Order: sequence, then structure tokens, then C-alpha cells
Amino acid sequence: MSTTPSHFDLLIRGGTVIDGTKAPRFDADVGITDGRIAAIGDLSGCTATQTLDATGRIVAPGFIDSHTHDDQAVLSQAQMPFKVSQGVTTVIAGNCGISAAPLRAGMDLPMPLSLLESPAEGRFTTFAAYLDALRATPSSVNVAAMVGHSTLRAVTMADLDRPANEAEIAAMQALVEEAMQAGAIGLSTGTFYPPAVKATTEEIIEVGRPLTARKALYVTHMRDEGDRVMEALEETFHIGRALDIPVVVSHHKVQNVQNHGRTKVTLPFIKEAMQHQCISLDCYPYTAGSTMIRTDRGMMDCRVLIASSVPHPECAGRDLKDIAAEWGVSGEEAAIRLQPGSAIYFMMDEDDVQRILAFDETMIGSDGIPLGEKPHPRLWGTFPRVLGHYARDVGLFPLETAVWKMTGLTARNFGLEGRGTLKPGHHADLVIFDAATVRDTASYETPTRPAEGIDAVIVNGAVTWRHGAHSGARNGQVITRKPQA
Repeated sequence: MSTTPSHFDLLIRGGTVIDGTKAPRFDADVGITDGRIAAIGDLSGCTATQTLDATGRIVAPGFIDSHTHDDQAVLSQAQMPFKVSQGVTTVIAGNCGISAAPLRAGMDLPMPLSLLESPAEGRFTTFAAYLDALRATPSSVNVAAMVGHSTLRAVTMADLDRPANEAEIAAMQALVEEAMQAGAIGLSTGTFYPPAVKATTEEIIEVGRPLTARKALYVTHMRDEGDRVMEALEETFHIGRALDIPVVVSHHKVQNVQNHGRTKVTLPFIKEAMQHQCISLDCYPYTAGSTMIRTDRGMMDCRVLIASSVPHPECAGRDLKDIAAEWGVSGEEAAIRLQPGSAIYFMMDEDDVQRILAFDETMIGSDGIPLGEKPHPRLWGTFPRVLGHYARDVGLFPLETAVWKMTGLTARNFGLEGRGTLKPGHHADLVIFDAATVRDTASYETPTRPAEGIDAVIVNGAVTWRHGAHSGARNGQVITRKPQA
């Protein structure tokens, strides 16, 4: 028979626990020892090396960012202030077909691979080397990483503007196997992007063969999120069935004016498919997306805000149409001159965003690009925006549901064992916040402002963020995926 310890490394007193399961909140203390939750309940008679007063505050699992491009940032910006400041304790990296490994030293990286700020020297030639570097120099957040299909194409193929041949598929398949053995949680694709546009469905299935035995994940920025979104969903689900593995639809959206409202079709289609195979999806709580500067596929049909530009860094934070007018050229010509770089595209409808957010099975992912001084505000504001704006102010769902979408649901779908819910024995990743005041302050004009109402963030038992400041702790771990039973 187990007994409650009398002393803890860290004791969080007097808070209201939302445990990440969607269960109703309850008042309890939380005791932490050796980086794990040791007890939850009335711990008033206990002592602790360090105590935090959470009276009047919510104590929840640390948020899991289901969709990031933090692959290099967890090494080069290891304190990760843009994530821990909003309560994020775990990031899923390697999305949209882009990963930090495997790469070759000195190789030129096509966009959008170069958005990861990968240095030409000191690159990771194997996935194992990348994860070893993370273990040797931990970040302030936990990292679960996927291997990217576009990265595999770039490292394997001399010409990306065609389907892969048998030899190239075999080479990519071997690299997927290496990544799986090293601890990658899955394979991501970005068939929307130039490096993978010419990849066939069959190529992806064959490259992904090593996923099947491990029930590893297939996560995709689909081929089309506009006019042909239904075809793209069908292709995605077909790949999952062919490999008999779980599928995650990244940042589900319907873009461009002619498609606004089509979530009334896509979401029922996804829900029906979920009855027959393992499917998940995530989204970010904004009507604008952000990616590489593009001139194709309807990307110029909306307001475009430049986030970063290598040849013209002075243009960051400005509208493309204003830059084009100043230069006396078309918007397309201005975009070409600004490349390579990243931009923010205002191409979604608020009703669609809310419909996707409110969908029962939708996880929350920021999709932020940690690059430049004018990133999309989602990099700093995604999670408090869901808690404050959508849960509290709009009333889209209860706070317990909001927390579940950022924690327990994500841990379940990505197979992150011992995380995402508050339970004795689980890793001590927690966030303490004020439900009445939590909100995002990052905007398109001032995108790097930290959230309000986040009192403290604890990663594997270490207080990492408190009273608006980083403690310097870098207690993150590399997470490898355990298959679902």
C-alpha cells in the first residue's frame, strides 16, 4: 500500500487543478519529487524544498505544441522564451516535411527548408546525431521530433522537380528507418511546397514503409488546403490506410475566399473517416497563416504581410502592396525580389477557424516560425489566445476542454507516454495561470510580446518561467514515441 510522501522537492499549494482529461476542475495541492508528480490532493501537512502558492489559479499540465518548426531553435535559442512564456512545455518538431536531420554539410537548402536556419557547417547527417545533440545540450522544453519527407528528398535527389525513382525511394526509406531507430515519432510531408509537389502518393507510401511496424505517425501539410482540399484529405487518409498507421492533418484550414465555409463539408468528412481509421488534426487560432514568400497557387489573392526577407530585412512588418507601390512594381515582382523570406497571409475566415477549433478532436498547434523580429504572433500567443479569447471571451468551449485540446488529447494522439495529464507518476510538466486574466498580447504589429496571466511554468520538475521571467532552467527531455496499445 502506497503512502503519500511527507516532503517534496516542489509543492504547489492551494490551486485548482484541471488535469488534462476534460474532467471537471477540483481544488488540490500538487507535490513533485525527482521531476515527477508524486501526489495530488490535500498536502497541507507536508513540507517542501520549494513552495509555490497557486491560490486562485489554475494548475494544469504543461501545454504540448502539436505543430512547430522549432527544430533548430531548441538548440540555437535553447531557453525557448516564446514557448515557455505561454505555458508550452513540449514541442512536436519536424513538421511540414521539414526536419533538422538528416542533412549534408554545405548543401544548399531550398525553401522552405531554409526557414529552419540550419547552419551550413555542423549539420546533423543522421537523425541520431540530432537527438544526441539535444540530449547533450537540453532545451527548456521537451522535444518530440519527426523526420521530414522534403528534407529526405533534398538530401537524396539532385532534381526535386520530378517523382523519385526506385533507387531514391530506397535511399529515403533507409533514412526513415534510421530515424525510427534513433527515436523519431513519425514522418511528415509537405506536398504543398515546391520540394515535394512532384512527389506521388505512391512515393510517400513506399518511403513511409518503416513506419508500419512501429505504428509511427504520418503527419502532413496536405497537397491542397484550397479548391482541392477534399481530394487532399482523401489522399492523406489513403496513405494512412496503406501503411496502417495513425494520420495527423496539420493546421487544418480552408483557404481563399471561394472556399470560406467549406469546413461544413471537411469536418463531417473527417469525423466519418475517424470511425474507420486513426485520424487526428490540429489548428492554430488565427485567420492568417505564415510560410515562405510565394507567388503561386492563390497566395497573392489576400493581404500579405512580410515577416522576414533575406535581401530586404528592412521590409519586415510591412504590407506587400505598400512595398510594391513604393518600388513601382507588381505585387508578384515585389514578392520575387523579397525572396527568400517568410510572409503572413490573411486567407481564412473566422467562422471556419472557430468551427475547426470547436471540433471535438482538434488539437492546438502554433505553427510558428522562430525567425526574425516580425514573426506571426502565433509564435508567442497561440495557447493563451485559446484560453483567453476563445474559451473565456467567446465561450467556444469550457476551460477544461481548452486545456484538454492542448494537453491530454495531444499526448494521446502523439503517443507521449506519461505526459499531458496530471497524475502521480507522470512527468512534472505544469503551468499555473490565472483563468480570469490569461490572454495573448502578441499582435501583427507587435508580435513578440509575451502572454499575460501565466504565473509559472514547470518542466520536468524545474521552475522554468515565473512572474514574467525565465529562470534559466533547461530541463527539457527528448521524447520518443511509445506505440498505442
